[in-house]
Amino acid sequence: MGSYKLLALDMDGTVLNDQQQITPETAYWIQEAVKAGITVSFSTGRGFDSAMPYAKQLGLDSPMITVNGGEVWSAPYQLHRRHLMDAGVMKELYQIAKRYDVWFWAYSVGQIYLRSSWDNEIIFEDKEWLKFGYTVEDEGMRHEILSQLRAMGGLEITNSSPTNIELNPKGISKASGLLDVCELLGIGMHEVVAVGDSINDLAAIQAVGLGVAMGNAQETVKEAADQVVASNEEDGVAEVIRKYLLK
Repeated sequence: MGSYKLLALDMDGTVLNDQQQITPETAYWIQEAVKAGITVSFSTGRGFDSAMPYAKQLGLDSPMITVNGGEVWSAPYQLHRRHLMDAGVMKELYQIAKRYDVWFWAYSVGQIYLRSSWDNEIIFEDKEWLKFGYTVEDEGMRHEILSQLRAMGGLEITNSSPTNIELNPKGISKASGLLDVCELLGIGMHEVVAVGDSINDLAAIQAVGLGVAMGNAQETVKEAADQVVASNEEDGVAEVIRKYLLK
């Protein structure tokens, strides 16, 4: 086992339990890792604004990866790099959502738009877009939408739950974000432990020194991981820290 220097944590389904909280147990072990000199970073599909309160709660001032790698922060509120989606592509993704009548959301810089609050006056060219997502309960329909998205090309296609689809510019992922963070910290990808539960964690789990899947992870993620730990309801992140970082 190497001496790892960075712990990259997915948020939903990983460091957060199903009530979207960080348990005292998990928080305690994250503090222990920080005390031991390990950098702990969030690596999430969430936007900065919804990730930041948790970083504050833990007292983290480390780099952060948000919107699946669409943004990399060298520290809270300090943007290092941003990868925008083409406005025309966003419009096309929106039209697919309308055509299939599915739930969707879109991140622009500093804002999230949901289907429920979508304003039909939105001019795509007026905003800086980061990510688009769909929730599609119907499996057949999900496959249909996926094949259209693959045919479009130029998209990084992942998910953060089995029923959703998330889209970033091709090549932009939590793994590309981690490369940036490693560069900022002056370390190598082999010195990173990445933990997650969904397809948007897959690239990172495969690219780092130790890739860990949560007990509640999607099967594909478990198969790709080096280790599988307890679920997000059983403090799996605390287990990662105890077993692989603070031995």
